[in-house]
Amino acid sequence: MSNISKDTPLAEITLRRYEKPNLQGRGLVRKFCLALGILQPGDSRDVVVDILHLMLKEKKELTAEEIREKVIALRQEKNLPLLGIASSNVRRQLKRLRDIFILQKVANVYRINERAPLSELVEEKIEKMLLSSVLNRVKEYSEAIDQEFSQQ
Repeated sequence: MSNISKDTPLAEITLRRYEKPNLQGRGLVRKFCLALGILQPGDSRDVVVDILHLMLKEKKELTAEEIREKVIALRQEKNLPLLGIASSNVRRQLKRLRDIFILQKVANVYRINERAPLSELVEEKIEKMLLSSVLNRVKEYSEAIDQEFSQQ
């Protein structure tokens, strides 16, 4: 009897290519979230956009509840539906932003990772660390496949 492994990824990333940036504010952040795969096209539950937009705009440390309250105010100000604003969902979206190294949690507060510019985080954390490790593992799988099927 063989062991069945779970198909749970250690890391994953979805990338999409869109036209060059020609938006501002929330629309620009939304397109960034779509390009990075943390928002799906057509998804009406786009609170992750407001969370990231808020964190980039505020440039300070905030608790999850402070983020939630400010996101609610932002969505009301822009007449957006209050979808996905439950505390549990806000925390889940914060974790997703932490998982791709955009946010970090320090002593129960969240901030932009290392207070660095977003372009620096994309290059150093996403491109060099996350994307590189995922691509290296894909290469290992392709080499193992080549080796297995070249022996047949």
